[in-house]
Amino acid sequence: MSLIVGLGNPGAQYEWTRHNLGFMLVDLLAREAGVTIKREECRALIGRAEIEGQQVELVKPQTYMNLSGEAVACLIHKREDLQSRRDLIVISDDLALPFGTMRLRARGSSGGQKGLKNIIATLRTDEFIRLRIGIQPEHPVNDAARYVLERFPPGARAEVEEVLGRGAEALRAVLRDGIDKAMAIYNG
Repeated sequence: MSLIVGLGNPGAQYEWTRHNLGFMLVDLLAREAGVTIKREECRALIGRAEIEGQQVELVKPQTYMNLSGEAVACLIHKREDLQSRRDLIVISDDLALPFGTMRLRARGSSGGQKGLKNIIATLRTDEFIRLRIGIQPEHPVNDAARYVLERFPPGARAEVEEVLGRGAEALRAVLRDGIDKAMAIYNG
């Protein structure tokens, strides 16, 4: 079993914001699998699905972005058979990548993303798979915190949905073919 954790912030005021791309992608995977994400455990909402022949738990931490590690660590602790390197996949937005660009990695730093930073600190390892989705604006912003919490413009819906679709394809490739093959295809 794998945990696919989408990072975001709970609550209607954060829906459709740049910082919630992880939640949005997990919701897309759930819709495609015909499941709901509603079981509460470890301060997270969870749905169990089968994707590419594998059982996965789709996770949306309810701790807010900066404390995502608390929910993730609790879930891993309760599932002693999980190995973070192989069985944990975290989806996050990334302000340093151009909008829509995706980067799959088998390990690495947080790149300044506070949800990833908290997960790394709480788990005491950076040995887990992550999919980072770029949200970098075309122009410099003075207030990055405000920018990531702003909603996508209404005219961007089709483009965001296309990015989420590619993200879902990339995650299915990780589950089906492994991280190395998926990185070769989706990081190019």
